[in-house]
Amino acid sequence: MEKPLILVTNDDGITAPGLRMLISIMKKIGDVVVVAPDSPQSGMGHAITLDTALFSKKMKIDLDNDDIEEYSCSGTPADCVKLALQELLPKKPDICVSGINHGANSSINVIYSGTMSAAIEAGIEGIPAIGFSLCDYNWDADFSHAQDFIATIVTQALENGIPKRTVLNVNIPKLEKKKIKGIKVCRQAKANWKEKFDKRTNPMGKDYYWLTGEFE
Repeated sequence: MEKPLILVTNDDGITAPGLRMLISIMKKIGDVVVVAPDSPQSGMGHAITLDTALFSKKMKIDLDNDDIEEYSCSGTPADCVKLALQELLPKKPDICVSGINHGANSSINVIYSGTMSAAIEAGIEGIPAIGFSLCDYNWDADFSHAQDFIATIVTQALENGIPKRTVLNVNIPKLEKKKIKGIKVCRQAKANWKEKFDKRTNPMGKDYYWLTGEFE
């Protein structure tokens, strides 16, 4: 029986721990091709590159994944999916999975999220797509407890299908596996950023700003 072809991408970059974990989960389910940004692209939303060329490079990040094709892309997460579908993949993938994002993607964050925008781009092209996020912003976050949930969701999506042009947004809590009660389908939360700008002045006397604030 032919294995499903799985496109794996993210927005935190091709070396991000969350992506490496997602690859290790997906290669147990199907044939994996990775196309991910060559640098972090968080908060890029659905931006695409128009004013510069896109560069792609075949990569070998992990010796354990010697049998997996991996490509870095100089563009955004949406660029990665576009390039994968048009140039890099041997055929249309059976599913696209994006993540595992460092930090939640709920409410309005879905619009800003590069992780979800990559999944949405695949969905626009009629490909079943899922974005995965762990509610932990630390670079050394422990993704291990999310493995079984991710494998279950992807396997069920492949076996049962997802409605056409529908994208799943999966947020996994920062809890031990035994404390997670199960999987629940929810409406998107209604919340937004209470934004502030931290104004500073550089040695040349020019003002600059850092975006800060809280999510409520």
